Amino acid sequence: MRTAARSRQTAEVQEPLSFRFIDLFAGIGGLRIGFEAIGGHCVFTSEWDKYARETYARNFRDNHEIAGDIRDYSREPSRIPEHEVLLAGFPCQPFSIAGVSKKNSLGRPHGFLCDTQGTLFFDTAKIIEYHRPAAFLLENVKNLERHDRGRTFATIMNVLENELGYHVSTRVISSQPWVPQKRERIFIAGFREPTEFDLGKLELPDPASGPKLGSILEPHDEVDPKYTLTPKLWQYLQDYKEKHSSKGNGFGYSLFGPDDVTRTLSARYYKDGSEILVKQPGRKRPRRLTPRECARLMGFEYGEREWHIPVSDTQAYRQFGNAVVVPVVEFIARAMKPYLQEALRKNEAETERHRLAAAG
Repeated sequence: MRTAARSRQTAEVQEPLSFRFIDLFAGIGGLRIGFEAIGGHCVFTSEWDKYARETYARNFRDNHEIAGDIRDYSREPSRIPEHEVLLAGFPCQPFSIAGVSKKNSLGRPHGFLCDTQGTLFFDTAKIIEYHRPAAFLLENVKNLERHDRGRTFATIMNVLENELGYHVSTRVISSQPWVPQKRERIFIAGFREPTEFDLGKLELPDPASGPKLGSILEPHDEVDPKYTLTPKLWQYLQDYKEKHSSKGNGFGYSLFGPDDVTRTLSARYYKDGSEILVKQPGRKRPRRLTPRECARLMGFEYGEREWHIPVSDTQAYRQFGNAVVVPVVEFIARAMKPYLQEALRKNEAETERHRLAAAG
């Protein structure tokens, strides 16, 4: 008799995976790429930023119309197509939380309908509650675990596990094994039915074997001079760093060469590029990464994959700084695939049982 794990592996080899998913707080589509890679088909996208929608539409040519504010849909979740997987990189917002015991004593309702109302996680939870997808993957900043002294994360987990009844695992994962950037994000994976899947038990690649910055840099002589810092800005950053260094603070710019791994790319990169400045041998001043290099640093251009950048440099920097690292999502999606396939197979069997019962 084959083990369940071997059955899953065999099924994964023999049967292509086909499922529908939705992409909430989509940004420019990093989560989508990862789940398309394992056979998913995106049936709904929500993203409020018009420039991100422009980039998303340019890179997903067969896409449906992109919805704007998700709150319009959480009020009427029936407007969202049926789906098996929900993806969401929801923003982190503070929750106004009072103790459940206090609410009980006052006869007030508790739960996510009260604790998280007015936040964008609330809208995600309402959609999960209505559609009951077989699985979800949520992504957020590493600090989510400590946000509001841990109360925000505790409330999220209570909603997902106790109120919505999902089997949830979480993990902070660094992008360093895949791209030359130390970018840590928390991922929250949930399955509607019991499963052995556990993000915490995944064996990650060795960060030391990851690529270095030189692997994503454009040839030195092909970089537009506009990305080199002006004398005034470079002097300002040096003075600023020296001022704070004398006080024992670590504020200031960071310089990186081809053999280095960078700090985290942020959405403010367009302002001065100070968190990731590229050394330029033979030149007096460093430069910013180009938007194309940012696309590579975030894994949107990875291997043979190309990425179109139809927006200004400022908007491109914001978009990449807010994005997920695509190869990380692809890794998680591949790890989830056999468990998702098993869940979908159970769904099909249950649907068939209901059909036969209704027919009989």
